[in-house]
Amino acid sequence: MNKILETTRFVVDSSKSVKINNENIATFCKTFQHGNLPHWLSGSPIAFSHLKDIDKLNLLLVFNSTSFCYWGDPKWTLEWKGERYDGSWGMIAAIMRAIEEGVPILDIEYRSAISKEEYQKILRGNAEIPLLEERWKITKEVASILLEKYDGNFVKFVQAAKGNATKLLGLIITNFPSFEDVSLYEGKKVYFYKRAQLLVEDIYQTFGAEGFGDLSHLEEFTACADYKLPQSLRKLGILTYATELEKKIDTFVQIPHGSSEEVEIRANTIWAVEKMKTELGKNGKQTPSIGINDHLWLMGQTKNPNDKPYHRTLTTAY
Repeated sequence: MNKILETTRFVVDSSKSVKINNENIATFCKTFQHGNLPHWLSGSPIAFSHLKDIDKLNLLLVFNSTSFCYWGDPKWTLEWKGERYDGSWGMIAAIMRAIEEGVPILDIEYRSAISKEEYQKILRGNAEIPLLEERWKITKEVASILLEKYDGNFVKFVQAAKGNATKLLGLIITNFPSFEDVSLYEGKKVYFYKRAQLLVEDIYQTFGAEGFGDLSHLEEFTACADYKLPQSLRKLGILTYATELEKKIDTFVQIPHGSSEEVEIRANTIWAVEKMKTELGKNGKQTPSIGINDHLWLMGQTKNPNDKPYHRTLTTAY
């Protein structure tokens, strides 16, 4: 058991505001189609498969460094080539738009010295994206650290893991402070590593487990606790909330990052997926946590007017 599972298990066992409904897990798993689970990026309406491999790798770093917290009022959206995008798709669209406009966003030296005004222009949309200042600083920080420690070469960084996904995860967390996704719950550290895990998984999937994506030990990765997964799990009746928390979420009251309620939502999300994986295994369906993760995330992209909202937390963690 890795430290994500160990520390989040403590939260699950102590949770007061969030519970997992095991009966609904069993119901869901009876009908779950586990074959050929799509990677979440396969649903992207913006193609980048035509880029060179090195450019694709750098795009994944740029994207995952600043892919967090897209909600707001009004919600940040951008228009490109006659289509409107928001959320993760909006961030990918912004990067691809910048490339098309001749902005060297994938160049490490450019990112290390990028001005806030330049960065703001890259992410221009109908409104200012939440946490713009934090995104700009993280973009510069990641680029500067790569220049200092790895000659500005993300290929060299990935190759330092020698094909081991858990080692690559450790390198990301150790070298880039913004990826260290840790909270406190009843005085104990709880580890999530949402964006770091997703970056490794995206590299693996984007390159089809070959080349840069030839990585082992992905089966040790957990679900990536964000906004969309708990929303989907709540819709399925797998996550249930105490009345007070439910009211806060449904009336768009912000849940502070690091609060017991927020940590409980994230920890129970991870363990709901672990329990789903175990239940599927009983039925002879060997499914990795990240596969269930992607299924739930893509499920959350299908909007329904009757859907309950996701929790609002202002954070760079997810």
